[in-house]
Amino acid sequence: MALIRDRKLTHDSWRLLEAGADGALPSIPATGDVIVPLAAWRVLRDELIARGGRLGISLAGSDEPADIASDLQHLELIAVTFASFTDGRGYSIARLLRERHGWRGELRAIGDIQRDQLYYLFRCGFDAFDLRDGEDVESAMGAFDDFSEAYQTAADRRVPLFRRREPESP
Repeated sequence: MALIRDRKLTHDSWRLLEAGADGALPSIPATGDVIVPLAAWRVLRDELIARGGRLGISLAGSDEPADIASDLQHLELIAVTFASFTDGRGYSIARLLRERHGWRGELRAIGDIQRDQLYYLFRCGFDAFDLRDGEDVESAMGAFDDFSEAYQTAADRRVPLFRRREPESP
């Protein structure tokens, strides 16, 4: 998979840990940068904070961002999983994390991430995108420039277009 961060193709040092098919928590390495599922965070919070390496959490579309709001200072990254292209709950999670909970760290979209979503994901507050296998990275990079202007406010622009227009000269 290709990782785009801050509109550039980049190397990924993070290891995504996932629960087993039976729901078993993943084993946590002693060092290194890891992204753990919310279920692992709930059970192993203190152990994860004490270990070496940077720490991130992955949220599913059904998870509540408020569940981690009081722990954001321990995190470097939050990954939001899109189970399918049509699952829009991650967009709402991103807006809540950025606007309500003040998250300023890396916000990564993972799962079924395609070129057609990138512009909208960026507008909601995502700054990193783990493209699904088979996506053309060069084409995907162009998605950020698909539209020259947006009318609405969003995480990337707090003032609507009609408020940004320059006043007419007398």
